[in-house]
Amino acid sequence: MIPISLLDLAPIGESQSVRQAIANSRKLAEAAENAGYKRYWLAEHHGMRAIASSATAVMLAQAGMATQSIRIGSGGIMLPNHAPLMVAEQFGTLAEMFPDRVDLGLGRAPGTDPKTSHALRRPTMDVVEGYPDDVQLLKSYLSDNASDVLAIPGSGTKVPLWLLGSSLYSAQLSAEFGLPYAYASHFAPDFLTQALNIYRNQFKPSEQLDSPYAMAGVAVVIGQTNEQAQYLFSSAKQQFLNLRRGLNEAFPKPDASLAEHASNTELMMVDRTLHYSLVGDKATVAHQLKQFIRLSEVDEIMITIPIYDMDKRLNVLNEFADIAAHLD
Repeated sequence: MIPISLLDLAPIGESQSVRQAIANSRKLAEAAENAGYKRYWLAEHHGMRAIASSATAVMLAQAGMATQSIRIGSGGIMLPNHAPLMVAEQFGTLAEMFPDRVDLGLGRAPGTDPKTSHALRRPTMDVVEGYPDDVQLLKSYLSDNASDVLAIPGSGTKVPLWLLGSSLYSAQLSAEFGLPYAYASHFAPDFLTQALNIYRNQFKPSEQLDSPYAMAGVAVVIGQTNEQAQYLFSSAKQQFLNLRRGLNEAFPKPDASLAEHASNTELMMVDRTLHYSLVGDKATVAHQLKQFIRLSEVDEIMITIPIYDMDKRLNVLNEFADIAAHLD
């Protein structure tokens, strides 16, 4: 059985409160552990009406307290937004609270718009260019090697680092640093196979990892029928349409008439962006999963579940775990 993990985007649905979205994330973490998922990760975004996980480390503390064994982590922390010392302290604290359960996935995009990025008080261009140095500095803060600056908590915890990416850059850097690599194919499909090939071919063993370990993301929507699944998936399509149109909206309810108020160009863009989405009834999704595994040859699958209704989201989480457990 290929390991499966969950990326929770902590969606704030229209007509739903932030408090409800946070409570839903706790339920998802509990359900993921009960269903046998390996990891539960949250992503850092800022200023987005549809996402409640901006304070990612705080949300992970909630997930850790709600569970016993599942690994919790970031998918990811956007390092240009933070001083590496603060990240080391936050995830060092999580590591002390939940020993041997914490992952620290890192990205180099700000995860927000330019004005919000400026409000985070980090000079984005400089820190993006200095991203490799910041990754190494963060690693040193979490290591046993004491320096003039101590991360307390953090020092000696050796929280495992992951690099995340949607292009070729992070694949190259992950390989150079000998770190596990997670590719964001659930919204950036174009370079999936190329990035994975670069990562595997250029990988250099490190203290953390002897051989390459790659994970890739897919969106999963399972319905009783293929038609119902496509209806539920219309929420994700609307969300990406809103982003393209510059609209900052809550996560939308499904809409059967989506094609009537979007252009063909827009719909083609959305379909391309969401190319690696497994959508259909259970048998259809099982077939699509096999195809994706054959194509990517990844070591682990991380799913998102872009569904408005929480009960249906939980149902898909369990149905997908069953599919993965019975792959032939």
